[in-house]
Amino acid sequence: MFVIAGVTGHVGSVVAKELLARGKKVKVLVRDPQKGATWSKLGAEVAIASLDDAAALTVAFKGAEAAFVLLPPNFASVDFYADQRATAKSIGEAVKAAGVPHVVMLSSIGADLDAGNGPIKGLFHLEAALRASGTKLTAIRAGSFMENIGNSVGAAKHAGIYPNFMPSADYPMPQIATKDIGTLAAKCLLEPAAKSEIVDLNGPAYSARQMAEKLGGAVGKTLAIVDIPEPGWVDAMTTAGLPPHVAEAYAEMYRGFGSGNITPKGDRFVLGTTTLDEVVKALV
Repeated sequence: MFVIAGVTGHVGSVVAKELLARGKKVKVLVRDPQKGATWSKLGAEVAIASLDDAAALTVAFKGAEAAFVLLPPNFASVDFYADQRATAKSIGEAVKAAGVPHVVMLSSIGADLDAGNGPIKGLFHLEAALRASGTKLTAIRAGSFMENIGNSVGAAKHAGIYPNFMPSADYPMPQIATKDIGTLAAKCLLEPAAKSEIVDLNGPAYSARQMAEKLGGAVGKTLAIVDIPEPGWVDAMTTAGLPPHVAEAYAEMYRGFGSGNITPKGDRFVLGTTTLDEVVKALV
């Protein structure tokens, strides 16, 4: 049996569906019983558990051949980093208590750092907690999600602009589609490596200029790139609706990418196949 977290999101849903399509026994984790109904119809067992509830997770993980986990951000938390560390600790404790032999984790490029990487540092703590649990860990360190371009669709449609937080509009960022992450995670669950490993997963690198061109083509506009200088990052993000402490965290992450400190450092590299054009078309 495979236990899958995050099935209400883009990545976990792909993992669960890939396994079910192959006739595997799957248990999905949801917090809301109503969100489990669809999965029951697809043939999955449903367990009600929150990732920050170690006791409930332990019960859900019992008997698992392997599990897929992630660390969803809680933007409503008054202490973003403390919430991440607590959830990472909960997952690690549950994996250890249940004796899960293999865990595939959605991590991120930059998760080797415990500072200077913003919200990615929560994944540093989750990787550490899972290693300490004694499980065999496959950490998929993905690049920036292609789907993040969806955050700019509104500005593109209504104002004809594309905001850029990178040092240059021509600065290339590795991008990966969530579909490719889920597909690789399912493969790693079904074909586990002999020992723990870190897998860097990226697709093509796109600059803000290229992303603006592709998004503009999808919405039928020529988008003006608006370079947002570092002193204005936090204000721009809080104006867009992020709480100040979360905006500060993301500003730290942007600085990490811009400085070149956040780079792939895994045991092996996998290249995604989905293009940004496919993702933009679906989003728009």
